[in-house]
Amino acid sequence: MASQGTVKAINALTARWAATLPHDGTVFAAAGVWPLLGLLADGAAGPARQELSDALGLPAAGAATAARDVLSTLGATRGLAAALGLWTRGTLPLEPAWLDRLPDDVHGRLTGDPASDQSRLDAWAAACTQGQIEAMPVTVDEDTLLVLAGALTLRTDWIRPFTPGAMAAETGPWRGTDLAALHRTTSLPHRVGVADTTAGPLTELRIIGTHGIDVHLYLGPPEATAGQVLTAAVDALHHRRAMVPGSQLPYGAPGPGLSVSRVPSVDGEPTLHVSTVPFTVKAHHDLLNHPDLFGLRTATDASRGHFPGISAKPLAVRAAAQTMTATFGARGFRSAAVTAFGMVAGGIPRHPFRAREVSVRFDRPFGFLALHGTSRLVLNAGWVTSPDTLEEDF
Repeated sequence: MASQGTVKAINALTARWAATLPHDGTVFAAAGVWPLLGLLADGAAGPARQELSDALGLPAAGAATAARDVLSTLGATRGLAAALGLWTRGTLPLEPAWLDRLPDDVHGRLTGDPASDQSRLDAWAAACTQGQIEAMPVTVDEDTLLVLAGALTLRTDWIRPFTPGAMAAETGPWRGTDLAALHRTTSLPHRVGVADTTAGPLTELRIIGTHGIDVHLYLGPPEATAGQVLTAAVDALHHRRAMVPGSQLPYGAPGPGLSVSRVPSVDGEPTLHVSTVPFTVKAHHDLLNHPDLFGLRTATDASRGHFPGISAKPLAVRAAAQTMTATFGARGFRSAAVTAFGMVAGGIPRHPFRAREVSVRFDRPFGFLALHGTSRLVLNAGWVTSPDTLEEDF
């Protein structure tokens, strides 16, 4: 079982990665990168080992154990599937101690024929993601000696589905667009809340899914960037006392997209009206564009080797990338991520009561986190700038 220290370390990487994001729509999974970095750190030496340890937020000495625990936890959770793959050339000797710390039955061979090897690795990516991702995010060529890859898929159904419909954006960049919309009314106003963060007031909506996997939507001030909103969102996961629930929010407009009022009611029960949009977000990330974030600056120096714990033959990282997709719909949420490292040498009723009514609208760009509800491990995060239109609704 992944420890709370490991969960916090992965979420911290999520927050740091979020801070680098552009304002465009994107999705990423630090939980898919972190175990691979841990396995690399276990076999690294010198400055590369220290840089990878810093990126992990844990000592390199325990990185392989922590990585294996994360993969085991993810793989054992209903609604999640995690896979690890290692492929090496026959000419590359591997250190038995390092290989023994990997899960069983993950080691395959590279033939040295780039086309054949790429085809097999692409097929692995497609099989491990039920076809959501059709190709490995790195390219194999005649110099590739080792490929280490991970796949992470998530599927959760909403405990209570949304009702599809339409929505007209009132402000922001989506104004004037015929948006497909998802609506829901509940008697649980505490599912929404507002926190005062470094990005300004942040509205959070918690959507409860099956298997203990939830999705949170986040709306910040109009001027807040994707990085600011998502970084604040991850921080809010670990500081729940700062989140004021909808049942305690003041009347008026206490947060972005929110309105709280007192209205005539049949039974006096509070209500929460939710309006949001369905979306599909896809992204490809070259991790080497941010080598310091992932502890890969020294590891990519091909003038010498950095992983004596993996092989006696000098190795350096030449490629590191992640491809990901996530879809949010009326019935649930699904996502898939493949991360890989390539290494080379070097009605009109009566209303006798009045009750609290909370309404929240996500009708301009917003962020989301998909997480394991018990541990609060962020499985993936993203930013929505292109919601589905009425023609694209599913």
